[in-house]
Amino acid sequence: MQFSVYQESHIGGRKVNQDRMGYSFTRDALLLVLADGMGGHLRGEMAATIMMQTISTLFQKHATPYVKKPERFLEEAFMAAHHEIHRYRFDHNMPETPRTTVVACLIQHNTAIWAHCGDSRLYWLRRGQVLARTVDHSHIEHLIARGLADPSERSTHPDRNKLYNCVGASSLPKIEVGRQASLQAGDVLLLCSDGLWAMLPDEEITHSLSTQTIVRAVPELIEKAVAIAGATSDNTTALAIMWQGSPDVEMPSTLTADMATVISTKMLPDNLVSTTIQSTAQPDMPLEIDAFNDDEIEKAIAEIRDAIGKSTQVVK
Repeated sequence: MQFSVYQESHIGGRKVNQDRMGYSFTRDALLLVLADGMGGHLRGEMAATIMMQTISTLFQKHATPYVKKPERFLEEAFMAAHHEIHRYRFDHNMPETPRTTVVACLIQHNTAIWAHCGDSRLYWLRRGQVLARTVDHSHIEHLIARGLADPSERSTHPDRNKLYNCVGASSLPKIEVGRQASLQAGDVLLLCSDGLWAMLPDEEITHSLSTQTIVRAVPELIEKAVAIAGATSDNTTALAIMWQGSPDVEMPSTLTADMATVISTKMLPDNLVSTTIQSTAQPDMPLEIDAFNDDEIEKAIAEIRDAIGKSTQVVK
């Protein structure tokens, strides 16, 4: 497995950067995650951090060296993070629960599968075309789907920033898992927060990532988005990879420059997991959370499964 990766985040005009991003990988599996803490609620940055830590911990537990049931893994990881965020609120006696949007992508055996809650996005590009993009869990997308608003209103509608789904709310998150995608050498996957996509049209994002390496395209897109938004710009974050698959596959000649970030996992042992996701709270977050262990995560998942089972019985 071989890929090129680049990630960057800009605080914009905010006092705190509530975006979090990172990736973890084994010899046969790669996990990409981006979470955007919701600023309208207390400690959104902690919700995003807990989301990142929980899914990374579960990945390290289950990727041996790949995840056996990727769809179930993503669903359970999101639910476990939801539980941990609520436990954090209880432990710190907070008046409300921190919340976050999230998008995550698991790649193994040249196949990608992703899941999201909220309006953190994933783009899948190939040769200048967007093959797939997550649909925001927002009020405007709901109106468009019902034929009550035109797609051209996405950037101007007064309710465009209103979300109906996230991790950490009083209700369980609605986890949308995408279809499995067969990757080819040269494919690009971009995970980004709304600080980026809300300022730039999809066409500009696609053009930049298709005509430049991710090492050049990502910082350029972030700089443009922050400049357009001005002094009140949101946190702006992006994590992108260019997929190669096998180290023996030759990359397109137009995309091989600036490849200093290439990672090859061919020689990694089965039991090794590398990650850029921090296991502790970052310096701008004075409150710390307990480290997660396997027993706590298994207990959290069991409790969530039980709750889901009971709610399903009631509906029936």
